Formats: sequence, structure tokens, C-alpha cells
Amino acid sequence: MSTATATARPGAVLADLLPASRTRDALLVLGGAVLTGLAAQISVPVPGSPVPVTGQTFAALLVGTALGARRGVASLALYALVGMAGVPWFAEGRSGASMPSLGYVLGMILAAGLVGALARRGADRSVWRTAGTMLLGEAVIYAVGVPYLALSLDLSASAAIAAGLTPFLLGDALKAALAMGALPSAWKLVGKK
Repeated sequence: MSTATATARPGAVLADLLPASRTRDALLVLGGAVLTGLAAQISVPVPGSPVPVTGQTFAALLVGTALGARRGVASLALYALVGMAGVPWFAEGRSGASMPSLGYVLGMILAAGLVGALARRGADRSVWRTAGTMLLGEAVIYAVGVPYLALSLDLSASAAIAAGLTPFLLGDALKAALAMGALPSAWKLVGKK
């Protein structure tokens, strides 16, 4: 039995396989925020939408799943607060609290908590459960992001859905497919299914 398998316990997330310490937790939270900020720079504008396709939602869901709810929420809250304070690491190098897409960032905090809690229950250890977990996380992001977009730009519900949801569904399905392979594979690598 590998060392990682020996330390994995029911209710563990991937981050729990590292030696426990407050320093570890702080570095994981900081690392998750930085990863999300870097992934946000992978950004493709969507014609007719103020919201680009980015890698940030994928990173946020991976961070929440790998770190667990508490550290995942802390990591995404750090990402949001630092970006709102002026660090240009939101999508397209933006920062601040007045962006119409800020609701998606706030939704990522809640989504990280949800997927992290589900991961503690083993939802990241099989392909189909991982897919369901990622789709639920994405739904939470949209549940906050689309209404925020509608309010900030004074859009009707149908216009906000057309600009802030519909163009992203295919990409989100691809992100879920990537997670379906990555997370269960990571558990297999450490000897824990």
C-alpha cells in the first residue's frame, strides 16, 4: 500500500493526502487563488456577450474539489477579494468590483463550497459522479452570475440567459469532461478509487 493510500481516509479530498499543517492549508488556499487567476487569463471573447469563455470556472471547480469546501471557499474568496481590490487577475486582466461579470466570480465561491463538500463524500472518485459534481458546480455559478449580469446591465431574463449562459454550455460540457478524466485519474494514481 502506498503512503498516499495509507493516509487517505473516508471523507478525504486530494489535498488531505499532503502532510497536515496550517502552512500547508495557507499555501493551498493561496495556490488555488493563483491558479484561478492564471486560468482566468485563458480568455476568449464571445461576440454579443460581456462575458468571455475562460479557464477560470474550470480552475475554480478543480480547486474546490481538490481542496474541499473550507479551503476551496477560502481560496476563491481570496481570489475574489484580491481581484476586487485591484489585482488584474480576473478574465481579460480585469479587476475591481464594478464588472458585470463579477456575479460569476461570486458564484465560484459558492460552487467551490458545494463541489468541495461533495468531494468529501467521494463525488470526485468516479467518472460519472465527477461529471455530476462539476455540472452542479457550474449550475451554481450560473445561478449567481446570470442574475447579477441582468441586474448590472439592466437586461431582461431572456437577454441575460442569451448573453451569459447559452454561449457557454458547450464549453462547460467540455470542462466537465476534462474533470471526469482528471479527478478520478488522480485518485487512481494515489491508489484510492
